[in-house]
Amino acid sequence: MLSRYLYFLVCFIFFVFTDLYFTNVLLEEAAKGYDFSNSVFMLKYVQNTGAAFNILHNSREILIILASAALTLIFMYIARHARSLSFKESFFTALLSAGIAGNLHERIQLGFVRDFFKLNFIDFPVFNISDVFITVGTAALIILILIKKTK
Repeated sequence: MLSRYLYFLVCFIFFVFTDLYFTNVLLEEAAKGYDFSNSVFMLKYVQNTGAAFNILHNSREILIILASAALTLIFMYIARHARSLSFKESFFTALLSAGIAGNLHERIQLGFVRDFFKLNFIDFPVFNISDVFITVGTAALIILILIKKTK
């Protein structure tokens, strides 16, 4: 049990630092005039005061409370069920949690979330690394749950 919980924590810390580091590197380079664009995506800095698709625009406190509650519940779940979780489930739960924590950190520190990836091939809101972690973590966990249910 301890090894699964430790694995979750190590993954979580790695993903949080990866998110924060690369976000800062990309935005520092953009501030220096680095411009990246191709047919798939481009860097476009946006300050997002809402959640996904700008839901709850200018609702910083509510979003901080929701993210804090989500992280608390996830960590409580991991602490109680670490023994029964696979390493894949722990990995993707850590990825999801790190995405939530990354956006929470920026929302507390800056008052907004820094989004900077814009897809060029579809009309889609600008997003960040934390959003990718949340999306991939959630999708993977749903797939793992569905696979477990069919066995």
